[in-house]
Amino acid sequence: MKSSVPIPRGGLTLLAAAFLCAPLALRGQPPSAHEVARRVDRQYNLLHSLKASFTESYEGLGIHRAESGTLLLLKPGRMRWDYDQPHPKLFLTDGQTAWFYVPGEHQARRLPVKQLDDLRSPLRYLLGKTRLEKELVGLSVAPDQKPAVAGDVILRGIPKGMSERVSQTLLEIAPEGLIVRIVVEELDGSVTEFRFLQQRENVEIPDAQFHFVPAPGVEVVAGTEFME
Repeated sequence: MKSSVPIPRGGLTLLAAAFLCAPLALRGQPPSAHEVARRVDRQYNLLHSLKASFTESYEGLGIHRAESGTLLLLKPGRMRWDYDQPHPKLFLTDGQTAWFYVPGEHQARRLPVKQLDDLRSPLRYLLGKTRLEKELVGLSVAPDQKPAVAGDVILRGIPKGMSERVSQTLLEIAPEGLIVRIVVEELDGSVTEFRFLQQRENVEIPDAQFHFVPAPGVEVVAGTEFME
């Protein structure tokens, strides 16, 4: 099992770096989308759980919003976003149902995962054993996009089933195959960006973290739009 110590950016051993980079250097070509996607698949298909800090920013329709919190992923199919700044709120999936709740409100929203149309959806593929190239339509390298960290690669595509809402999604991939940034550009011109920091693999996460039980007096309603 992998260590739960935070994964260092750029901290690969010389042997691992040579394994990942030498074949491409010998050809004198940048990595293809297929090669990068396979690296991501290897990284996440061996993953059992992940814990990370995240930041989320939204710009569009005259609104600017910046938030942060903690992300938990646990296979199979469980995902929890705990927002703590600037205000607490919770988004989670237990594999079957997605929940959205703001502490102190009198309603919690619930929706079957299969009906979820949410910008956090690209991360759901990490919770199973699948291929990135099947989840993002038209996957390609985006050489016109500058990565936040030198040495990372930017992939471009559209999440499957979201072409009526999303114009493109950019994934920034670290050399070891971790997704460190997601940028979602919508057809209305708005842009949402997620960054993932201090990622820790295969940490112990209690299953109870992914069960939502509404407090007394909280009404459960069918959710439609979960991004707020």
